[in-house]
Amino acid sequence: MSTKIAAEMAALATQIEEHNHRYYPLAAPLVSDQEYDRLLARLQELEQAHPELRQPDSPTLRVGGAPTSQFPSHRHEHPMLSLDNSYSRQDLLDFDRRVREALPDEAVAYVAELKIDGVALSLSYEHSLLVRAVTRGDGVAGDEITANARTIRNIPLRLREPGIRAEVRGEVYMAAEDFAALNRQREQEEEALFANPRNATAGSLKLQDPRLVAGRRLRFSAYWLHQPESKAATQHEQLETLERWGLPVNPERACCASIDEVFAFYDRCEARRQDLPYDIDGVVVKVDSLDQQRRLGNTAKSPRSAIAYKFRAVQARTRLKDIALQVGRTGTVTPVALLDPVLLAGSTVQRATLHNEDEIQRRDLRKGDMVILEKGGDVIPKVVGVVLEERPAWAVPFVFPQHCPACQSSLVRDPEEVATRCENPACPAQLKRRLEHFAGRGALDIEGLGPAVVDQLVDRLLVRDVGDLYDLDLETLSGLERLAKKSAQNLLDGLERSLQRPFDRVLFGLGIRHVGATVALALARHFRDLDTLSRATAEQLEAVPEIGPTIARSVGAFFANPQNQPLLAKLRRAGLQLALPEEERVAPPNFFTGKTAVLTGTLMHYTREQAAAYVMQLGGRVAASVSKKTGFVVAGESAGSKLDKAHELGVLVLNEEEFVARLAEAGLVVVPDQL
Repeated sequence: MSTKIAAEMAALATQIEEHNHRYYPLAAPLVSDQEYDRLLARLQELEQAHPELRQPDSPTLRVGGAPTSQFPSHRHEHPMLSLDNSYSRQDLLDFDRRVREALPDEAVAYVAELKIDGVALSLSYEHSLLVRAVTRGDGVAGDEITANARTIRNIPLRLREPGIRAEVRGEVYMAAEDFAALNRQREQEEEALFANPRNATAGSLKLQDPRLVAGRRLRFSAYWLHQPESKAATQHEQLETLERWGLPVNPERACCASIDEVFAFYDRCEARRQDLPYDIDGVVVKVDSLDQQRRLGNTAKSPRSAIAYKFRAVQARTRLKDIALQVGRTGTVTPVALLDPVLLAGSTVQRATLHNEDEIQRRDLRKGDMVILEKGGDVIPKVVGVVLEERPAWAVPFVFPQHCPACQSSLVRDPEEVATRCENPACPAQLKRRLEHFAGRGALDIEGLGPAVVDQLVDRLLVRDVGDLYDLDLETLSGLERLAKKSAQNLLDGLERSLQRPFDRVLFGLGIRHVGATVALALARHFRDLDTLSRATAEQLEAVPEIGPTIARSVGAFFANPQNQPLLAKLRRAGLQLALPEEERVAPPNFFTGKTAVLTGTLMHYTREQAAAYVMQLGGRVAASVSKKTGFVVAGESAGSKLDKAHELGVLVLNEEEFVARLAEAGLVVVPDQL
């Protein structure tokens, strides 16, 4: 009996996957949706009655399983690099010239493919079965979302050829009609609408419940293959291999014998852009020969054999209703255009930055103007012009106010920058932004302290500076809107954990002008504690290699301001780390002492910030470029021009293993898994 049932289940699975293949990659369905649903329901019924007979590649996995609590991180076997972008024909001609100069006297052909505006995903197959799906993440490691990927109907759970071990990469996206249907559903349910299909796709892949992902009708398009035993010699042969295995590959592609043929393909695609059933933002151009790709190699972030040729920015016209002002954490007042809603490159735009007062005057922007918008890189909306013929008769030049919109203090024009600032440290708008910065991941990383909570803390006068955060209690926090007792306790726990963040992150969290994370680390390593730093003269500050006069003046002014002394006293009282641990204070002479390091390429086990911290902890310093004064270069994978420069100058080059060995020799044993 079980043999008969197993045979029926196998036959159903084969039928269903064949229908999936014909419906999605081939767009040639053989049965109605009702018939497909009947087959799937029968297979589910049999699997529920006989769970021991369910196969690991069963089509029912596409329905989605139980929710997960989190996505585990998975390190890519090969880094997922990003592509360089080009926005003009000259950029592409320059790319073609660089390729041909690197491959002298060789014929070069290209493959041009549509650049779908989606989310990158890596699929791993073992014995032709899908075993893992991982997002790009930071390019080195991403989130494993295998359960979610299995719900994407055109991703084969089993390849159509046996015994294959391979990694496939591609783009997950949402078709225009499915995006519209999703937003209609969300509107009916009074949920926030997605701005564009790409955002909807990214949000869908992050859902912890695969059953919800299954309802989003996501699609996948493959464009890259790594298979050690592959006999393919070209990119277009790899794409044909992917198709033969049953993976969806976009048919809109062309083999181009010259850069002129690439331009012709680009022009055809741009003309048809609005007619496609999915969003594209350009064309990807790749050297066709895989051997030439390997010899061209990579820079730190991108392959030298490929480039994204982006479409010209899409423009739209709309009415400028008003110009509002927003205040940043350092007091910079930025004008913002408030617009009649307009659809632009797949999303509805209602606001756009106007940068500063000079930008408004240069374009002579006025309330009531018909303005021209475009998206820089198809991402950030900006005002690029005014339709003067449609300017209302009542429109008058915009006069930048003299008082802060949040606290009414007098505004001051910065003589060194094109910026206007509110210099009132008690300004509530500045305080809100400072609190958000202080709680950010790069600073104190305080879980639960988001904008909604920050607004209430400031508006109710519960917090007047970041130091007051550490006087909050459960009763006070529980009284805030939409902050239940459990959430309030989570925030208190986050504040408690922040007491262990190292000195440099506290220093960064203070939000001193011009003091980013790298400068904060340099100051912490040099001065060792807050008291010593606060007494430093301008000359002493400028003696730190990374510090120039502008940063020195900013740091000196912060500690000289008497209004900041109560804040620093609160941080001391709360118990934050305002000094380096004793064991980090004096590093005995070692390989790193007094040497300048340059980091290049992708390190597999550490971030650049971690590696830089190790060097500085052991008495070295880190520079951005290679020179004759460079002591050594740490070269990770895909190292580029800095590595070439090091070889040219005869500078010592360490790979990652050699770097870690030198750290150990200096007495600093680091654990890769701490990343």
